[in-house]
Amino acid sequence: MSSKFIDKDVTYNIIGCAMEVHKRLGNGFVESVYEEALKIELKYQGVGYEAQKKYPITYRDQVIKDFYCDLVVADKVVLEFKAIKQLGDVERAQIINYLKVTNLKVGLLINYGEKSLKYERFVL
Repeated sequence: MSSKFIDKDVTYNIIGCAMEVHKRLGNGFVESVYEEALKIELKYQGVGYEAQKKYPITYRDQVIKDFYCDLVVADKVVLEFKAIKQLGDVERAQIINYLKVTNLKVGLLINYGEKSLKYERFVL
């Protein structure tokens, strides 16, 4: 199976939940509002997650900082939320780095800042 389709069912469920949140709230709120709403929707849909999961960032075998992931869903998918006008290269680099730190294969970058929900799926 192509790596592009790793954890397809999980990401499909997450995107559906994210769309429901956007449909109900629209755009214009800060990221934390959408994060809390998505946690409620994931729970409502029976999708397991961990919020603000801690991962150490190491350099030369030394921990230099702890990173806290917005959400890790089903122990498989990293979620990063934004509420900005448009996703750019900085946000894309951020989710790729999060995948490296977490050792997970799939990440979703979700932007609630536009009129319609925007998301991008990343696979390492």
